[in-house]
Amino acid sequence: MEWRGTGVEAVLIRRYSVPFRDLRDQYLTEADVDVRFSLIDRIDAIEPGESVTALKTLSLAEEYLADHFPGFPVMPGVLMVESLVQAGAWLMRQTEEFRYSAVLLKEARAVRFNNFVSPGKTLRVECKVKERDEKTYTLLGSGTVEGASAVSARLTLEQFNLADRDPSLAASDERRIQKLRELFDALYHPKTAD
Repeated sequence: MEWRGTGVEAVLIRRYSVPFRDLRDQYLTEADVDVRFSLIDRIDAIEPGESVTALKTLSLAEEYLADHFPGFPVMPGVLMVESLVQAGAWLMRQTEEFRYSAVLLKEARAVRFNNFVSPGKTLRVECKVKERDEKTYTLLGSGTVEGASAVSARLTLEQFNLADRDPSLAASDERRIQKLRELFDALYHPKTAD
């Protein structure tokens, strides 16, 4: 097995002997992929172009907890990072008024795991924009459980439309964006003053 790149790309090449970009291209050609593994239960606050606050309450019913770990179920660290990524993606979509159908993690740096998330506990996720340009956002993400730090990372996310690479996928972009708008409406519950 060969090693190229760093991080996720290197792991994918080692395990599957296929470059990450080929896997990304395969994902991009599957026109009607839904968000099937949502790690955000609710979005409490969002300030377009600035920040988002979201929640994930861990349930013992989540299948991956059976193996992670038997007798001591905790949310895997990679899923804690994915919660940060998903929250950041919602921030980008809202900021860009849902102009893009896809948001993918480009880079994760300075990832730190400080605490466990166990069933019945809520991971409170916050992402703040550090830098942004037309296609990428760099976010500072953090997650806390009962006020104690659980995870933090600096994430770079990339946004695009499938039609950017293949104009015949423009209708797929429209369907994806519509589904994402519907999901956002279900997730976003801003706190109101009593």
